[in-house]
Amino acid sequence: MTARCLKAVELGTNVRTRRSLFGGVAGIAACASFAGPLKAFARPHHHAAHAAKAAAAPVAEAPAGTPANTPIGPFDTVARWAYVVDYDTGAVLLDKASDERMAPSSLTKMMTAYIVFGMLATGRLRLEQSLPVSEKAWRTQGSKMFVPLGQSVLVSDLIQGMLIQSGNDACIVLAEGIAGSEERFVAMMNEEAPKLGMMNSHFLNVTGLPADGHYMTARDVATVASHLIRDFPQYYHYFGELEFTYNHIRQGNRNVLVDKGLADGLKTGHTDAGGFGLCASSKRNGNRVIVVINGTSSSNERAHEGERLMFWAFANFENATLFRRGQVVDSAPVWMGERRQVPLVAGADIVMTLPVGWQQRSHIAVDYASPVIAPVTKGQVCGALVISAPNMADIRVPLEAGESVAKLGLVARAMTRLGHGPAQ
Repeated sequence: MTARCLKAVELGTNVRTRRSLFGGVAGIAACASFAGPLKAFARPHHHAAHAAKAAAAPVAEAPAGTPANTPIGPFDTVARWAYVVDYDTGAVLLDKASDERMAPSSLTKMMTAYIVFGMLATGRLRLEQSLPVSEKAWRTQGSKMFVPLGQSVLVSDLIQGMLIQSGNDACIVLAEGIAGSEERFVAMMNEEAPKLGMMNSHFLNVTGLPADGHYMTARDVATVASHLIRDFPQYYHYFGELEFTYNHIRQGNRNVLVDKGLADGLKTGHTDAGGFGLCASSKRNGNRVIVVINGTSSSNERAHEGERLMFWAFANFENATLFRRGQVVDSAPVWMGERRQVPLVAGADIVMTLPVGWQQRSHIAVDYASPVIAPVTKGQVCGALVISAPNMADIRVPLEAGESVAKLGLVARAMTRLGHGPAQ
């Protein structure tokens, strides 16, 4: 619908106005006229040759399981916990018990790595530095890098041992070398986690070995993954290396999605309490997605389900740039202002993650109080861009005043109220 000025507006009464910009099939053309071409979307491609063959195959049918919530309806997954999010926009694509506490197993090492990378970035730790191996580190059970007792190991090797080989011993050496003890390093993890937005995690060790009271949520796992990618791009490559040889022992990356070229990181984990878990990220055609699953029954099921959710995310969602920062979206009338209208602009690039085919099903409008009462300050939030689509809650994005509008002087305001001033 097109908004019409009501009589109340002429009297200076503030009413709510919603103006349609575009919707349905015409939407994509209108979007393009405002913001340039939408980001291209294509089905995922793979880097490895054998993965390219898999890409041509149809996506496997959903296994029996309880459904996760998605913007396009329920989606079955065998994972007990699952969370899929778009890295750039933060849009949640899939959610199953994402705020339920779970045993994170070796997904814990992502938080350990965040602290280590922070030390490197500030110069308090160096890649070429060597750290001593204690008896505690040497005796640590579970997956191992096989560090030698009584010797020292390069930090760069320890990072590879921690992230590629999932070495518990490497984690202990790093923690003791940085903080003096694992306990003090764990305190650093618990202090940093809420600063990153991880509001439902608590760590008791640096490895993820079973411990009562040691937990994360799937949402928090995705949060630390996002921070690792954004805050330390110079170190992110460690998560994607395919193998590492230390002490004459070669071990491959335990993340099958990385090995198959379907992801460029991050980590896997397994304990009896948490089952088999995975956090993986992939960037395709300019868009990056983070997938977290935990509680699957085997390494094969973990790999299959992680791959299936990654395919599903890229096949069903796309990012669209609707407006660029500073672009005029609409104009709103101003009451008692030196100018009769104020442009409504995007305060930042408006990039939305929407279901594929949204152009044919969506409706885009602006919503604002009409008229806007002078004075108006540039940057003042005056309305919202509203995106509506079937089976989705409305998405509202603030719109700002593109320029300042001063209030009329006393005489001009009086003349306007008497009907002798400029129309408002």
